Amino acid sequence: MADYKKLEQEEARDGVTMRVHRFVDKRLVTRGLPTPDGTGVQYIAEATEIYQLEIELSGGKALIEPGALQYLHGKIATEVIRHEERGFLSRAIASAGTGESAYATAYSGAGTIWCEPGRRHFVLATMDGEQDALLLDDKAFYACSGGISLTTHRHSNVTGVLSGNGFMQPKLSGRGVFAVESPVPVHELEVIEVKAGEEVIVDGDYMLMYSAGLNVAIGPLVRGLRNALRSGEGLVYRFSGQGTIYVMPTARIG
Repeated sequence: MADYKKLEQEEARDGVTMRVHRFVDKRLVTRGLPTPDGTGVQYIAEATEIYQLEIELSGGKALIEPGALQYLHGKIATEVIRHEERGFLSRAIASAGTGESAYATAYSGAGTIWCEPGRRHFVLATMDGEQDALLLDDKAFYACSGGISLTTHRHSNVTGVLSGNGFMQPKLSGRGVFAVESPVPVHELEVIEVKAGEEVIVDGDYMLMYSAGLNVAIGPLVRGLRNALRSGEGLVYRFSGQGTIYVMPTARIG
């Protein structure tokens, strides 16, 4: 491995190994901010970290979001697949509702795949079956091994403006290794274990993913439009049952 990259995370399962590398030297990125008087834009240069996902195949199969490839080498076959076998209109609605593409590029064989580097952070993990299934934040899915499927989950317990058509989220289930994108580093994620008999309430803007087996009610923090406006809170998730929630406390700082 080149000296300018450092291995940050690694997970492997069923012939697929995923690694997250961090570029050692921070890059200067220019960002535009409104001037105090609101009449223009001022530009500042700030240091930022760059990450890259590597996927090594040794007889396994990986599904990656379209457009993520930078280069690959080895004996690897590629094909475009649908995440779910459903009609065109259903796929389009599900894709719009979850923010995820209805398709993925499948890679199989033996070799190494390098995805495009960027400012995104990655979370790598494994799952061993339906008991580990997760519901993700919109557009969080990035890659998974062939034993994991990405489907669309529609919530039935939704109140407020979303109650008419339900509320959809991407769902990961199966066995294998996967990578999701996070706006914050892994060490800034907070893991909350929901225990039987208690309720956990989380602002939807800070949710990354959670156990699919949890009981979830989605809606305003308080009942009534006037009270909801007064509370200053947006959409919240009310969790009960038993499972795990992954929260991003620093997601909106900056």
